[in-house]
Amino acid sequence: MTLHAYLVEDSPVIRENLVGFLEDVADAHVVASASTADEALDWLSHHQRDWDLAIIDLFLQRGNGLAVIHACRHRAPHQKVVVLSNYATADMRQRSQQLGADAFFDKSAELDQLVAYCATVQPSHG
Repeated sequence: MTLHAYLVEDSPVIRENLVGFLEDVADAHVVASASTADEALDWLSHHQRDWDLAIIDLFLQRGNGLAVIHACRHRAPHQKVVVLSNYATADMRQRSQQLGADAFFDKSAELDQLVAYCATVQPSHG
């Protein structure tokens, strides 16, 4: 079963590369994406059950990923939230976890771990 992923990433180049990467390597279909916190929050409020995995960058064109992580706190049990950021400090990892992130991956060094994590997420659809 294909994983429905929601991508919050402000860089068009990285977003495009991640979409291809996730679809080719992680058996994921990116159902939508956003480049600002407001876009992400709006989409999430109207599509509460349309995703299995939210992949969130911390630094966005406007706003930040921490607000998006916080907005996902009332998600269904099968829905997972991960942070994918170049700013993978211990403080940011801890803050993301406190806000409800299930995992945190360094964009520049941990894409293999992200793929492995995707394999553990159970899609809700058949």
